[in-house]
Amino acid sequence: MPRPLAIAFTTALLAMSPATASETRTIPGVADAYKSDAFDPNPMPAIGAALAKAKQSGKPVLLVMGTGGCHDSAWLANLIATDRFAPVRARYEIVYADIGMPHIRGWGRNPDVPKRFRFKIKGTPTVAILDANGTVLNRKAAPKWRNAASRSDDDIYNELMQ
Repeated sequence: MPRPLAIAFTTALLAMSPATASETRTIPGVADAYKSDAFDPNPMPAIGAALAKAKQSGKPVLLVMGTGGCHDSAWLANLIATDRFAPVRARYEIVYADIGMPHIRGWGRNPDVPKRFRFKIKGTPTVAILDANGTVLNRKAAPKWRNAASRSDDDIYNELMQ
């Protein structure tokens, strides 16, 4: 393909980005779906408690590493709090760990959290599913949540309920 044609084709593809990427979505009952105070600023005790509960309950732990100011992290936390996601909440011991945005230099917090589970954070949220011993069960899929706000609610629900 000649270079001018390739450039024109690439430009046309970029212009056809999905509408949801630029739309502001809402969650019923949530004032700002892109902000959340669910993320624990001191998450290590909550992680320990969730792992202890997991040993008793047999449930896996859903560890959401993100921050309330990240639109994707906040969207996911707010979505999981809805009535529709009650089965997700019942399935997991859930911890929202405030790790800031360590993929942006100087914006990270609580580096001990990703370090404990051997993650190099490439984007937030990073969502790890842990067994009761703290073993990561979804290592390859965990970083793929950084686009949570642009994923469909059905996709999120189905992936968490697998």
